[in-house]
Amino acid sequence: MFHLPVIDRRLWALAWPLMLTNLTVPLLGLVDTAVLGHLDSPEYLGAVAVGANLFSILYWTFGFMRMGTTGLAAQAWGKRDRFGQVALLLRSVLLSVAIGLLLILLHQPLIGLGLNLMNPSPDVSSLAAEYAAIRIWSAPAVLCQYTLVGWLIGTQFARGPMIMLIVANGLNIVLDILFVTGLGWNSRGVAIATVIAEYGAAGIGFAIVLIRLPEDQRLTRALFGQLSDYLAILQVNRFIMVRTIALLLVLAFFTAQGARQGDTILAANAVLLTFLLLISNALDGFANAAEALIGEAIGKGSRIRFRAVFRSALRWSLWGALLLTVVFVAGGRGLIALLTGIEEVRTTAWQYLPWLWLLPFAAVWGFLLDGIFIGATRTRDMQNTMLFSALVVFLPVWWLTTDWGNHGLWFSLICLMLARAFSMGWLCWSHSRHQRWFERA
Repeated sequence: MFHLPVIDRRLWALAWPLMLTNLTVPLLGLVDTAVLGHLDSPEYLGAVAVGANLFSILYWTFGFMRMGTTGLAAQAWGKRDRFGQVALLLRSVLLSVAIGLLLILLHQPLIGLGLNLMNPSPDVSSLAAEYAAIRIWSAPAVLCQYTLVGWLIGTQFARGPMIMLIVANGLNIVLDILFVTGLGWNSRGVAIATVIAEYGAAGIGFAIVLIRLPEDQRLTRALFGQLSDYLAILQVNRFIMVRTIALLLVLAFFTAQGARQGDTILAANAVLLTFLLLISNALDGFANAAEALIGEAIGKGSRIRFRAVFRSALRWSLWGALLLTVVFVAGGRGLIALLTGIEEVRTTAWQYLPWLWLLPFAAVWGFLLDGIFIGATRTRDMQNTMLFSALVVFLPVWWLTTDWGNHGLWFSLICLMLARAFSMGWLCWSHSRHQRWFERA
C-alpha cells in the first residue's frame, strides 16, 4: 500500500480543503460568466469583467489583511503564543472594518478614476458603474473575510475557510441565477448577489473563529493594544500592499488594453481570464498550505522542517500544473463553449486559447514562492520582484509587441509570470545558500 511521507500528508491535510475553497472562487466567476454570456449582448459580460477587475484592484490592494495575517499567525502558532494569535486576530479585524468603511465613504471618486483608466465603451462603462456602486457596500465584509481566512490558515484549520467560502459562494451562485435568469436584473443582479454572499461569508467566518479561540483567553484591554500596534500591522505589510497593487494594475492594464480592441476582445479575454483565476486558485492550495507550514517551521526554528516543506510543496505544485495543462489542452474549446453562447466571443476566445495552455507552468513557480515568502514574512522580496517583473519585463514586452494585437498582450502576461519565477527563484536560492530564511524579516 502506498504511504506518503509525514510532511506530504500534513501538506495535503491543509492543501485539499484550501484547494476546494479556492476553486469555489473561480467557480463563482464561471457562473457569472455563463449566466451573462448567454444573454443577448456582450456588454453585460464586459461590464462585469470591467467592474470585477476594478474591485479586484480595490479590495486586493488590502490583500495583506489575508497574506500578512497568515504569516504572522503561523509563526505565533509555531511558538505556541496564544495571546499573540488572539491579539493579531482582533486587531486585524478592527483594522479591516475601519478600512472597509473608509472605502465606502470614498467610493465615488475611486470608481470614477478606475473606470476612466480602464476606458471601456460608453455602454459597458454605464453598466460597470452601476455594478460598482452596488459592489462597494461589501467592502467591510470582504476585508474581514481576508483576515479570518488568513488567521484560520495560519493556525492550521484549513477546513474553516472551506466551509466559510463554499457555503457563501453557493449562496452567490443561487442568487446569480435567481436575479439574472429569473428576475432579469443582468449585471446589476450579479452585483447584488455578490454583496449578500460576502456578508454571509463573513458571518460564517466569525462563527468558526469564535469556536476556535482558546477557551482560557479572555477579552482584555491588552488584546486591543494601542495605536502603535495597528500601525505596526500596516507597516509590516506595506510591502505586500505595494506588490499586490503592482500585480492588480497589470491585470487592470491587460483588461483596459483588451477593451481598446473592442467589446468582443474584452469579452473573450474575460472568459480566458476566468480560467487564469481557476489556475491560480487551484495551485494556490499548495502555496497556502506552504505558508502555514513554513511559518510554523520558522516559529519553531526548524531548518530541517523548512526544507522538507519546501520540497513537498514544489513537487505537488508541479504535478498540479501538469494536470491543469492537460485539462486545458484536451478540453479548452469545450469549456469556452460552456461559458458563452455568443458565437463571435467563442470564436475569438478559441483563437487565443493556446496562450492558456502555457499559463500553468509559467505561473506555478510564482504562486509557490509567494507561499514560501509569506510564511517566512519576506514581504520586501515579494514587492521588489513584482516591481521588477511588471516595470522591467511586462511593460517593455507589451510595448515591443503592440503590433501583435491581443497576442502581444497575452505574450506579455506570460513573460510577467516567467520574470516572477526567475527573480523569486534566484532570491530563494540566495536565501537558502546564505542561511537567511531564519533571520528576522
